[in-house]
Parts: sequence; structure tokens; C-alpha cells
Amino acid sequence: MSLSITSLRLRNQRLSGGRFTNPAEVVSWLGAVQAQEYADTKWALGLRMQRAADAQIERAVNEGRILRTHVLRPTWHFVAPADIRWMLALTGPRVSARMAPYNRRLELDAAIFRRSERAIVRALRGGVPLTRQELKTVLERAGLQVDGTQRLAHIVMQAELDAVICSGPRRGTQATYMLLDERVPASRTRSRDDTLAELARRYFKSHGPAALQDFVWWSGLTTADARAGIAMVERELVGDVVDGKTYWFVASSSRAPGARGTAYLLPLYDEYLIAYKDRSAAVDPSFWRPGWSRDPFSAPIVVNGRVVGGWRRILKGDTVVVNVTPVASLNKRDRSAVADAAFAYSMFLGVDLELSWK
Repeated sequence: MSLSITSLRLRNQRLSGGRFTNPAEVVSWLGAVQAQEYADTKWALGLRMQRAADAQIERAVNEGRILRTHVLRPTWHFVAPADIRWMLALTGPRVSARMAPYNRRLELDAAIFRRSERAIVRALRGGVPLTRQELKTVLERAGLQVDGTQRLAHIVMQAELDAVICSGPRRGTQATYMLLDERVPASRTRSRDDTLAELARRYFKSHGPAALQDFVWWSGLTTADARAGIAMVERELVGDVVDGKTYWFVASSSRAPGARGTAYLLPLYDEYLIAYKDRSAAVDPSFWRPGWSRDPFSAPIVVNGRVVGGWRRILKGDTVVVNVTPVASLNKRDRSAVADAAFAYSMFLGVDLELSWK
């Protein structure tokens, strides 16, 4: 069944089969895309698009067609403007609760967050985008202590969770922030049950087959809420029991193409692995090396739906050097597929390729 799970996931995540024409479609389909590694996450979107280019995704970010904010779990995600408000309303309080112990250690409380958010609103009003360091100056002028990167990061993160700010256009390599109310048009308020059902529907449609605990991990919801969300959309899903565990997916996705002959150089924290608590369908623990154990999601190579090694890239002028380290035996066809995947990455960046095997 492992191959069937991986084949379905490859298709439903749009790594195989029909792909999208623009990054906003990818983000909307997946619901949310983990995005703390900005450059790598652009490639995650590119993998799921036809003829994608890094600059194309950069434009989508700058124009606000996709947004980067803290949602679901305590990390950044790309989300669609149409989804950001209801997702924050549903998962923001959970993320805030998980961050509360860290905030207490940093001596950050509700009163400080109110003061900081008032200062941020005044500074950003009128469509002004500011970097985090510029927001630091704003907060210091308002009499707030923002010594150290952690205190500043937590203040800005809380403003995202409170739906005060979201990503603005990039300024070179730096991210900026804008007021959410000025970046995203107001939308109708949705009931909590409606948003629970929608998040479950979106996850299992784009990430299935997946189990309850996979959804709990990805969404950041309580097990009770995750179970309730599944129950609301259960009629739209197929449930298949494997080794005593129920996997849910959308019925129309049951006929998946085979994963044979496919290879992907996945970026850091790609949804194909990070979206599941149990990654055994795609990962063979016997392939782990000591270096990988410190960061099991670091740039994996996937062949035929399974992780078979890792890769790293070095940019040298107009060339990207891709170093490939297999930890499983690859036949000639698989090696050719990996080489094709590396070439696709160089085309995405718009540079020449130098491929190195270890």
C-alpha cells in the first residue's frame, strides 16, 4: 500500500499529473504551504507549476497574490488572500497559546502586544511597507524594549496572528510588512464549523491519503477539532484502512498514475514530507545517515515517491552547482530522472547547471 499512498500523494499535491499555471493556484489548492525558507518555498511552488520561473513567484509575492504569514503552526506559511482571515481566526489562537510560555520568558504580555500593535498600525497606515528592522525603530520610538532578535520576532509574529499585519512586497532580499486590512479586502465572517470543514476538505483533497494525526500535525488543531472537521466532510472522502490506520482522501483521486520513473529535488520543508506526522510511506529509516538525522527534511531527493538521498545547491554567478548524494541504489533510468530534475531546477532559476554526484 505504501506505493499507492505515495502515488496518490504525488498526484494530489500536483507534483505529478496536472499542474497549475500560477503560484496563487498552487497555494490555494494546498491551503497553506510552509514557508520559513523563502527561496526554497518558491521552488516548492514552482515544482507544482507548468513552466515556472523564480521571478514569476517573486512577482506574485510582491503584488500580494500570495501572502506569507504565521498561521497553522508556529512558523511561516504562504496562504491565499481569500483564505488568510478565516485561517487566522481558526488557528491563530492555537498558535498564540503554544507561544505563550516563550512570550512569558521574554516578558511579553497582552498589554505590550496592544501597545506594539498600535505603534505598528500608525507606522504602516496608508500602504507603507516596512522591514522588520524598520519596525524595530518604530517600536523603540514608542518606548518599547525590543532588544534581541527573539523579543522583536515574537512581537511581530503576534501582530501577524492578530491579523494586524501580513507580508508586503520584497525589498531586495528583505521581507516587508503591511497592514492586513490594506493588503487584503474585507471578507464575510465564516462560522467556526464552516472553517473547520473547509480546512479538512482542503487538506485531504490536496494532501491525501492522510490520517487523522497527519491532519492534526499539519493544521495545528486539537485532535477533537480535527476529528470534527473530518466528520463534517466525511461524505466527500474515501477512507481506506491500512495496518489499522484510516487514511482519508478524495474519491475522485482514487485512480492515481504510477510513481515509477519520476524524480524530484524537493526543497527544504516541502509539503510532500512536512505535511505528515507519519512519513514512513515516503521515507525508509534505514537510509538515514548521521548528518541527515539532525535535519531529516533537508533537501530530499524523491524517486518513485520515496526519499533516496539529499541534494544541496551552490550558486556561482550564472551557474547553479547541484550536489547529489544518493543513499539508495539508483539504476540508470532513475539517475537520468534525477538529472532531469536538477535541470528543471536550473531552468526555474534561469541559470546553467553543473551537476555533481557523490
